[in-house]
Amino acid sequence: MAKLFLLRHLKSQWNKDDRFAGWCDNPLSDVGRAQAAGIADQLREQKIDVAYSNALIRCTETVVRVFEHIEGKYPLFIHIDGGKMQEWGNYEGAGMGEIPFYVTEKLNERYYGSVQGLNKAETKKKYGEELVQQWRRAYRVAPPGGESGEDTFKRVLPFYLEYIEKDVKAGKNVLVVASHNSLRAIAKHIENISDDDVANLELPFGALVEYDFTDGKFTKNT
Repeated sequence: MAKLFLLRHLKSQWNKDDRFAGWCDNPLSDVGRAQAAGIADQLREQKIDVAYSNALIRCTETVVRVFEHIEGKYPLFIHIDGGKMQEWGNYEGAGMGEIPFYVTEKLNERYYGSVQGLNKAETKKKYGEELVQQWRRAYRVAPPGGESGEDTFKRVLPFYLEYIEKDVKAGKNVLVVASHNSLRAIAKHIENISDDDVANLELPFGALVEYDFTDGKFTKNT
């Protein structure tokens, strides 16, 4: 049996300020940093063979903050999107407490286009609450210049199949630390959630979802 863990990043500063973050790189808030010890308690006894993170600092900082509370283990970030960080920073070998975290933009949050950085409450006043909610949750509605849920799914799924699911099927326990909409895309695929019903899938900040993989099937642990 293998396990797959999906962890949404801890609360960022722009989450605290109620702003659309998208691909803008803002750090964790004081609230988010305070959540780290609780997540560490859930992961401390789990065997993690390999892990993945998106490239946004709120996710990589989540990884660092959580593993500060887990003695004997620490993340080693390995960049796989090309460039010198991949060519020169790559490492393969038997470490001493290192957990390889493969970093990729493919798992980034939905791109919010021209509303990135805007306050959500003010944006609702300008465009209407119903439309803004569709931008955030609807599968086929995109914010101005941004990605829909379907666009995000099409970006995330090929990477998931090529790397994450392949590792799980090889018997590895895998941790994925990413953003709300990229994790919703993975959960939609695993749980076969319909295009309409995925709008109701909510993962709070710091939510940790665990799946067992046995006999070629995922089972969600609740």
